[in-house]
Amino acid sequence: MLVKILSYYRLHKIPILLLVASLLFYYTFAYYLDRTDFPKLITLAAALFFLCYKLIQFEKWNFKLLLTAGILFRFVFLFVTPMLSQDFHRFIWDGELVLQGINPYLQTPNTIIEEGTILIENAAQMYASMGEISAKNFSNYPPLNQLLFALAALFSGKSAIGGIVTMRLIIILADIGIVYFGRKLLLKLNLSSHLIFWYFLNPLVIIELTGNLHFEGVMLFFFIWSMYLISLKKYILAAPILAFSIAVKLVPLIFLPLFLRHLGFKKAIQFYTIIGITILALLLPFYSSEFINNYATTIGLWFSNFEFNASIYNIIKKIAEFNGNKNWETIRAFGKISPYITITVVLLFSFLKSNKTVTSLFTSMLWVLTIYYFISTTVHPWYIISLVILSLFTRFRYAILWSAAVFLSYWAYSNPDFTEHLGILTIEYTLILGYILYEILRLNKQKLLFSKNKTVN
Repeated sequence: MLVKILSYYRLHKIPILLLVASLLFYYTFAYYLDRTDFPKLITLAAALFFLCYKLIQFEKWNFKLLLTAGILFRFVFLFVTPMLSQDFHRFIWDGELVLQGINPYLQTPNTIIEEGTILIENAAQMYASMGEISAKNFSNYPPLNQLLFALAALFSGKSAIGGIVTMRLIIILADIGIVYFGRKLLLKLNLSSHLIFWYFLNPLVIIELTGNLHFEGVMLFFFIWSMYLISLKKYILAAPILAFSIAVKLVPLIFLPLFLRHLGFKKAIQFYTIIGITILALLLPFYSSEFINNYATTIGLWFSNFEFNASIYNIIKKIAEFNGNKNWETIRAFGKISPYITITVVLLFSFLKSNKTVTSLFTSMLWVLTIYYFISTTVHPWYIISLVILSLFTRFRYAILWSAAVFLSYWAYSNPDFTEHLGILTIEYTLILGYILYEILRLNKQKLLFSKNKTVN
């Protein structure tokens, strides 16, 4: 046994050293990083991305080693309180309400604390820690996400760390599921199966999902599972799975019109009907006359009240400031326009692109979501994770660069008033836009050369 271990070490010495170095950096990130220490944060992130690149470069066909590495990196965070996000307090809060049979969409934490009629374990601590914005608004998390929060609350043992560990295990299992179905889908599309590790070993994915407890990974697990079933032409089975994805995070809703030309009108209607029925069934336990208004109001706030790491919006805001407009006027005006721009973009990609193949469908999804983020007023780092997984099934790789560059946005946390540095955001978006342009030109050149060779032959 020892001989085998030593032999394996000699064969994989450098990758094992890279793995150990990554573990040390993740440990430092998890236990010894204050989010206000931007130089340390960005240095750790840069080092982890370099190590991720080298690990995949050396061992891209060593499935067991890379899978083990990704699991080990995630388990570093298992018992630590998230450092870069306070959202988990609201997750546990909502879960406690669901466990008590109370609808989390009907009362804000502010109201519950003021009235004092509902008993929640460690209520004062969670309320103080979740942040003012979360405390004064209704829950905006879809129904399946609420059930996962309730599961975390059930197994929490009445302690915050119990809920944190439960949510982490759910997220880790979802990521392993993404590797399973993602590799199958890549092989089905005649793509290199090792590409899935650009998701599984990506430091943004590990830090923001397992570390900071965002549920994009659970959403993407159901989404990739559904897309795999679609690649097998099992549309009826794929529909409820896609509905589960939407019921964790609403992001996949934006992709639904793209399936119309892929499936054809008749199959698409069946597909949409099953999705609609599944979502309604999941919503039914939470439905009340006030639910729709409360939920719509909360979702509307993301378009008209919040801003973080925006690109086009920041340019418009600066122009508006030069003309004497106030920030709140600009964001509200932009918030009213941006949903219509998004709808227009989705319709253009739905009806002007064929979307016949699964690869072309993924490409349309990638561009739709990219454009949506470019016109959004709020682009949190974990939003980019959806672009990363989509890009793996296309010929574009700019999302991987963006997943590294987006760490620059955390400069805002290095000052007490969370003011953003437009110079730093300019660097982030210049890198991304420059690489997008490079990839478009490169792919167009390849198509042109292919066409010439085909004509000659």
